[in-house]
Amino acid sequence: MALSRYQRFTRAEWARLRADTPLTLTEDDLTHLRGLNERVSLDEVAEIYLPLSRLLNLHIGASQALHGSTAAFLNTKMAKPPFVIGLAGSVAVGKSTTARILRTLLARWPNHPHVDLVATDGFLHPRRVLEERGILQRKGFPESYDLRALIRFLSEVKAGRAELAVPVYSHLTYDIEPDHFQAIRQPDVLIVEGLNILQAGDRAARPSRHLSFASDFFDFTIYVDAEIRAIRQWYVERFFALRKTAFQDPLSYFHRYADLTDEEAETVATRIWREINEPNLLENILPTRDRANLILEKGLDHTVQLVRLRKL
Repeated sequence: MALSRYQRFTRAEWARLRADTPLTLTEDDLTHLRGLNERVSLDEVAEIYLPLSRLLNLHIGASQALHGSTAAFLNTKMAKPPFVIGLAGSVAVGKSTTARILRTLLARWPNHPHVDLVATDGFLHPRRVLEERGILQRKGFPESYDLRALIRFLSEVKAGRAELAVPVYSHLTYDIEPDHFQAIRQPDVLIVEGLNILQAGDRAARPSRHLSFASDFFDFTIYVDAEIRAIRQWYVERFFALRKTAFQDPLSYFHRYADLTDEEAETVATRIWREINEPNLLENILPTRDRANLILEKGLDHTVQLVRLRKL
């Protein structure tokens, strides 16, 4: 067997690493954390996410101890910066649900109760800008983000800025909400969830520009993975679900899809996947997978079947 940077765990092997970590979520909690068309169960939380929260808690504790040691060495009382977790993966793979579950579990550990979650959707350029640049159909590709604003935000988080304002993205209007911001006030832990956050780019090719990348600011990174055929199926299923819910709102950017027949909806969803989401996955997202500290591999039924943890 070829050598690998990762140690592989079956679901059963990983579940045993939960040790005595208590299950602090209820079925009612999980109902509010699930994304549309997600099927995460309490068993999945106990077997996959509790061991992961335990691992992250150990990393956070080690980071806090190192900060304390450095402060003692410097004889200063520096405020400790947030422990920043990057979470990446394709559209429709379930990374937002994963992020919400982890946020809730991590906030219930006593040594880091303040946990915030930021989606990089808020750093997309406004729809007007994307239309002016002729790249509205490439929303989600690296060029559709205000990368300077994202880097500035992460840099200020790590610098200990007392309060930061993150733009809020509306999936209803398919645009940044004007004058609406999420306040980030020095959390113990910050989870940053997005499509392309593990990219590092090519410093050699651009030595004078973008010398920092989002991935430079993460203390731990997670990639939610699945076979492309499974993600495509989940994307189409989610489109069908949205057609009966969010698309029905007259204010929805996708209201024009609300009255499609099943056959028409499948044709449209498959075309959008094939022309936009799959190329972005293959060109930009999937190539960053092996930069993650931990990879969650999902099966066709949405459950995590394999966990890969990078060796130290």
